[in-house]
Amino acid sequence: MRKKVLVKDVYNYFGYRRISGDDSSLDREVLEADVIRPGLELTGYFENSPGRIVVLGSKEINFINRMMDYDLQYRAFDFLTREEIPMILISKDQPCPEVLLNMAREKNFPIFTSYAHTVSLIVELLNYLEDFFAEIESVHGVLMQVYGRGVLITGESGIGKSEIALELIKKGHILVADDLVDIHRAHNRLYGEAPELLKNMLELRGVDVINVVDMFGVMASTDRSAIECIVELKRWDQDNDFDRLGLNNSRVETMFGIDLPKMVIPVREGRSIAAIIEATVTNIILRQKGINSSEAFGEKVTNLIRKNEEEN
Repeated sequence: MRKKVLVKDVYNYFGYRRISGDDSSLDREVLEADVIRPGLELTGYFENSPGRIVVLGSKEINFINRMMDYDLQYRAFDFLTREEIPMILISKDQPCPEVLLNMAREKNFPIFTSYAHTVSLIVELLNYLEDFFAEIESVHGVLMQVYGRGVLITGESGIGKSEIALELIKKGHILVADDLVDIHRAHNRLYGEAPELLKNMLELRGVDVINVVDMFGVMASTDRSAIECIVELKRWDQDNDFDRLGLNNSRVETMFGIDLPKMVIPVREGRSIAAIIEATVTNIILRQKGINSSEAFGEKVTNLIRKNEEEN
């Protein structure tokens, strides 16, 4: 599953200057998270690349103006403004070649210019398109920002994920998604957000569905967050082998090819799971800074045992 991106989305997001094409021309669809720099096309070799945005930089514009006569330009631009191409973007606000501009206006084809340099323009555009074209996986759980870190809370239905989210919100942390989290990979990181219908909503069984923005203010919710760790809630069972000391810190879960640190928290009456999640996130932050309390404790125990053995 992926989102649909139209030329109007690109235009509205970046605010490019439009020099041809009316509003109806903006309904063309961008089909690939890639661009064309038409070097071969300008020399007469036409390779079919439907659905990609065409970018004309300084080199292309100089080549057009200095090396191409009217007939060569007409043939190349007729190919680059066909129905399968969504739009043309010219960098550094360079003047559009007259043959191209006239043809685009006749065909109602969208052309835009930007003040940005070609490399910056392409990088920004590709980053934007990568978000749109990323594969999305929906996961049952709650996504929160705790101390600025994205925490995906998972666990079986009815274990209390939404109630824990409410406690965290009351402590000043931020809700991203409740019940269903849409997750995608972009720029070697995982991001999550709520489906449009569930944005800002939190379901409390036996109570109601509440809008956290209405109840706690606009800062209680955000549309999107990176996912930096996973907390799995499991019902307490004395037969389960829970890691009491955290000495096994190699537990990870792989999503979209990215390894995320994962903590399993046993749930039982009387435990403040929200406070434990806060401590878990703080501990992960400390470990990323090279401070590992469980390892330090393990070393103390080992040293004490060694000392006792030597004394005996």
